[in-house]
Amino acid sequence: MAIKRALISVSDKSGLVEFARALAGAGIEIVSTGGTARTLRGAGIPVTYITDVTGFPEILDGRVKTLHPRVHGGILAMRTDEHLAQLREHNITPIDLVVVNLYPFRETVAKPGVTLEEAVENIDIGGPAMVRAAAKNYRYVLVVVSPQRYPEVLEAVKRGEISEEFRLDLAREAFAHTAAYDSAIANYLSALNKTDNVFPPVWQSRYNLVQTLRYGENPHQSAAFYHDPSVTGACVGNAVQLHGKELSYNNILDLNAALEAVREFAETSAVIVKHNNPCGAASAGTLVDAYKMAYEGDPVSAFGGIVAFNAKVDAATAEEMNKIFLEAVIAPDYDEDALAILKQKENLRILKTGPLNESSDRFELRKVNGGLLVQNFDRGVVDRDRMKVVTRRAPGEQELEDLLFAMTVVKHVKSNAIVVAKNKKVLGVGAGQMNRVTSARIALKQAGEAARGAVLASDAFFPFSDTLEEAAAAGISAVIQPGGSLRDNESIEVADKNGIAMVFTGMRHFRH
Repeated sequence: MAIKRALISVSDKSGLVEFARALAGAGIEIVSTGGTARTLRGAGIPVTYITDVTGFPEILDGRVKTLHPRVHGGILAMRTDEHLAQLREHNITPIDLVVVNLYPFRETVAKPGVTLEEAVENIDIGGPAMVRAAAKNYRYVLVVVSPQRYPEVLEAVKRGEISEEFRLDLAREAFAHTAAYDSAIANYLSALNKTDNVFPPVWQSRYNLVQTLRYGENPHQSAAFYHDPSVTGACVGNAVQLHGKELSYNNILDLNAALEAVREFAETSAVIVKHNNPCGAASAGTLVDAYKMAYEGDPVSAFGGIVAFNAKVDAATAEEMNKIFLEAVIAPDYDEDALAILKQKENLRILKTGPLNESSDRFELRKVNGGLLVQNFDRGVVDRDRMKVVTRRAPGEQELEDLLFAMTVVKHVKSNAIVVAKNKKVLGVGAGQMNRVTSARIALKQAGEAARGAVLASDAFFPFSDTLEEAAAAGISAVIQPGGSLRDNESIEVADKNGIAMVFTGMRHFRH
């Protein structure tokens, strides 16, 4: 294919002048619109205004300028005798190269305080129409939507060889570009309805490839990581890696689990995750104490784990972490001394999130074969004023603090989930068992003698009194659970018999 005429209309003007100058130098006529034409003429590049092509002025404040047969006929015409004859009949010149990127809708709606009117005005109409037309006619028209492609296009023009494979590749990118644009608009308009239980009739999504991973959960599985550009705030997807090996599939899963757990705490806290479950967590007056307490909860599982903090990492905490092998650490920030210490471990992955403000991601997605499950995130918080004491003995103030701490951790443990804690330090975790009493036995065994005087949290009610019996035998002093079992009275009787304080929250926290 020979490129004789190019239509250029871009919002992102990165590299535009250099690219257009090279096209003009190759003898290619450039047709352009509005701001793009002014930029090119200002740089001394010869340009034909779109109005000179259509014979019709831009109208409605620029809303209509390229929606015209002399534009779309030139783009959509196949280079067959029949189509070329029709172009000549209607005095239409073919367009061989379309360089278009769209109004900055995503950037506009990301601005604080943007109005619906501003958002609507940044919905591009003519741009997507030209991109789709050129992509459909890729055998005869080259379509470019990203400035990153300019060097490849210029090289192909210079060689005079533009393969069908290259044209099809650019067409794929073009359709992905317009699809993502439409998805961003649909998602923005859907998000205007803030009700958690209102879901759009069609689920729109747009994710950009960040990296192809070495493998997935296992070496025989291929995998990749994609970023959702609509999500703002601190999260794994927006974190910056400062040091270490390339992230793996399992690293990303565990980093997300650790960060989402630690961000729940107002106090200085540390969470250690292994295989997507917290194996250690603690809150303390200093970060180094929080880390040491989290580590002491299960030193065996902490080896090779992922650590998350909700405060800036200092040198003392970095020194403690360097004593064992860790896969990764994620935190809002790091002192210079702390970063220097952590970088002594060549392979340690170090990620920075910035301040742990709330992520704008509203929904949690889980893919199933042939479908998608969507729910709002479990951001339910136990209200101590609405907790119900169901035993003769009420928890003391320290027990109450520990109960709330343990319930916060148990939210992030796979069901059936049990957490044993004392002094805002996790002592034992039972995760993912098919029955609750087995989870309790695992958590209590992990805690050992330290369970005496500790508290126990459960993500859901006890169907039988057997978990309370295990807790009583281990010396647990207080229990927190949602309540709601038909046999709640049996558990309450066991608690009263053993002097255990128990509170019901009325809020379940399953995490399958």
